[in-house]
Amino acid sequence: MQIIVNGVERRLRATTLAQALDELDYGDTIIATALNGRFVAAAARASTVLANGDALEIVAPMQGG
Repeated sequence: MQIIVNGVERRLRATTLAQALDELDYGDTIIATALNGRFVAAAARASTVLANGDALEIVAPMQGG
């Protein structure tokens, strides 16, 4: 399946958001996710189905002052 991850087109085998994050090596990293411009809570990632052409944004929290 072809999806866009943070602006870059990627081919993944994953069918759910949780599987995609594993395939992209995010594992247990604390991140925020949005699919097609809509926030997806961590608890909903396993049940969030991906479709060809979806746009996924992954954001990691940053420390600073």
